Amino acid sequence: MSFDQKVYVPSHPLPGPRYGILSDFDPGTRTLEAGFQIAPQFKPLPIDIVFEKDVAVTLRDGVTIHVDVFRPLGTERVPVIVAWSPYGKGQGTSVSVMGVFGLVGLDNGIVSGLEKFEGPDPAYWCAQGYAICNPDIRGVVDSEGDSVLWDRQEGRDCYDLVEWLAVQDWCTGKVAMSGTSYLAVSQWFTAAEQPPHLAAINPWEGVSDVYRDLARRGGMPDTGFAGTLQNGSFFGRNRKEDILTEIEQHPLMDELWENKIPRFDRITVPAYVVASYSNTLHTAGTFRAWRRMASQDKWLRIHNGQEWPDYYDETNVDDLRRFFDHFLKGEDNGWEQTPRVRYSVLDLEGGDRVALPADEFPPAQVESTRYHLDAGSRSLSTTAPTEAATADYLVDADPDLVSFLVRFEEETTLVGYPKAHLWVEADGSDDMDLFVLLQKLDRYGTPLQAFTTPNQSARVHDVTENGATILRYKGSDGRLRVSMRHLDEKLSTADVPVHSFDRVEKLSPGEVAEIEIDLLPVGLAFHPGEQLRFVVGSRNTLGPMMPGTKDYVPANSGRHIIHTGGDQASYLQLPVKKA
Repeated sequence: MSFDQKVYVPSHPLPGPRYGILSDFDPGTRTLEAGFQIAPQFKPLPIDIVFEKDVAVTLRDGVTIHVDVFRPLGTERVPVIVAWSPYGKGQGTSVSVMGVFGLVGLDNGIVSGLEKFEGPDPAYWCAQGYAICNPDIRGVVDSEGDSVLWDRQEGRDCYDLVEWLAVQDWCTGKVAMSGTSYLAVSQWFTAAEQPPHLAAINPWEGVSDVYRDLARRGGMPDTGFAGTLQNGSFFGRNRKEDILTEIEQHPLMDELWENKIPRFDRITVPAYVVASYSNTLHTAGTFRAWRRMASQDKWLRIHNGQEWPDYYDETNVDDLRRFFDHFLKGEDNGWEQTPRVRYSVLDLEGGDRVALPADEFPPAQVESTRYHLDAGSRSLSTTAPTEAATADYLVDADPDLVSFLVRFEEETTLVGYPKAHLWVEADGSDDMDLFVLLQKLDRYGTPLQAFTTPNQSARVHDVTENGATILRYKGSDGRLRVSMRHLDEKLSTADVPVHSFDRVEKLSPGEVAEIEIDLLPVGLAFHPGEQLRFVVGSRNTLGPMMPGTKDYVPANSGRHIIHTGGDQASYLQLPVKKA
């Protein structure tokens, strides 16, 4: 890709709230003795650890980055785990990272403070015979160059780091990657470059298509979190990529955005992928990468909470160690008997089921079942109504949505990919920003929700009332700008529609458009008498994904009309698991 498509803005120095104890540039090697604490609120080290700080690594284009390496004291060679992200490698003790732990309800004492934000903790991994490498990537803090955001350039850079680490005199030559969010996304890109010494990856929830997951989900320029990511990260001395301007200048899928999609068919390394149904930023991307990666040795675990508590949970860390021990140390520990898929089914009333085994996702017993919309009765039925009818709303009125209900008379479990197949019309406009939501209701019609974190305080109630969807699960959602409805026939499947986003097809007066909208995958249990509500509306009723993130204002006007029955039989397709 030609570099001139990217847009850059000046970076800024690391601000106070992001400044951790180890943020100063201070090259050298020291030993942190067993019992060492970086600060009183953090876990003491269980063993002696060699800490190599601000080691210079030169990339293929001559740019020098700096990395911190933590490894067990001694002469025995060890494998190494890389935590690749733009979050400064000394931020584990920063006010902002400690604040994130507090927000989700984690005690800072469960980690040493030496870990990168969202990355593996050296205190645990060094004690298990591994090294941890925390890089300041291109353009970040004291590293040279201009930083980029989720890009194949990062894959090439991390390739160079992997190969540099593999030949260090303390390393066995086996390198892995682990981490959540940004640290997960970078693994798709690195694995696709196929560095010879990359032995395994552990992406723990992350986007896998910047256009579809972050910049223009559903074709809409929803820049709230993109702005947070650009302005709240990538601190350094040079320039950083201006994703906000790129979103404005590149409204359609083009070479810029293609360069921000990993080449999934080149990901062949063993992979332990972790996903959830509830992260409105990461869920679609994690499942997409899982489906499309070429790895023969790949495992998927779908948990029932939020990624940070899940990542640092002691049982889950031990589970990950078994995976790494098998592929980085060659241990015959029975890992390969682990079910290829372990999924969860949410109950939203305290009865979640987790670690359910399957050979694939969705499980083999799942059948895609059409529930037809009936605008006359506002119901959902497996039988298509013969009579044509419409339901509509004014986009600037209250309500600015319509919904449809079905009551399940017997135990019903949904596991897999829902989608909406709708016939829609815009009265008074040539386009529509449509939002769809699948909600669970109890037998009395009350919407059910569930917090995804241990913290369920009054403040968390407040911030999740109209947003912060990563902290409270309210259902499976989807969205589409109707002028971007064209499907990519090569990538779309019967269960997961994929839009090409390479053209704009405005609506003409009176035109009824046939569209498909993908919703986030679900694992959801319905007990007898409980109901499913399907909502079609003109705005995102969930609100923005993160606390303090600016909400998207849809480009809507006029009246939206949903056609049902007859020749324009709209339906919701649900993944129903058969007993």
